[in-house]
Amino acid sequence: MAARILVVEDDPAIQELIRFTLEKAGLGAALAGSAEEALAQLKEALPDVVLIDWMLPRMSGLALARQLRDGARTEKLPLIMVTARGEEADRVAGLEQGADDYLVKPFSPRELVARIQAVLRRRAPHAAETTLVAGPLLLDPLSYEVTLDGLAVDLAPTEFKLLRFFMAHPGRVFTRAQVLDQVWGDHVFIEERTVDVHIRRLRQALGPEGEQMIETVRGAGYKLAMAR
Repeated sequence: MAARILVVEDDPAIQELIRFTLEKAGLGAALAGSAEEALAQLKEALPDVVLIDWMLPRMSGLALARQLRDGARTEKLPLIMVTARGEEADRVAGLEQGADDYLVKPFSPRELVARIQAVLRRRAPHAAETTLVAGPLLLDPLSYEVTLDGLAVDLAPTEFKLLRFFMAHPGRVFTRAQVLDQVWGDHVFIEERTVDVHIRRLRQALGPEGEQMIETVRGAGYKLAMAR
């Protein structure tokens, strides 16, 4: 599943240029012409990265970044400031308000995509288009292939996303609620026990070692635990 980028930019021509660039790179793009419109979209669903233009009508991009960092639901969202203000003081101000990166206009399409992928690798590795390796497991998000000890593993789409998420955070324990938010999306309202069903299917697909690979941590949740 392609990473989804929310582009907060009030210039329609720049909006379209960024949307075209992202989609050409295999990334999903959602557009907002103001901070207020972006906040309304964020109430419905969280993207993987937010690109914020500094100079927005009414609420500035800097104020939007500050509000997102102050919100419990959005405090960890990867943010990239996109602006024509390239002075050191401006870059520092953007970073101090919680931006993960700072992109100065004009920028090339290649630089934009590279910056987004770099932020994804740091902040949301399960959404980055990079091959993941955990012990004998290898997952390629571009070819949609998974191998275990060199042998192909056939996974349904949801189990693929589950494994991709756990492989991006090996050894870390996640509650059912956290898995639902990260894999299904925080705007989807389904029973937490749904996670158990798909974990069971994932373990079955991985074969005899599946139970040890996707470990149940009693009273806490699940984690990827590679014993070898």
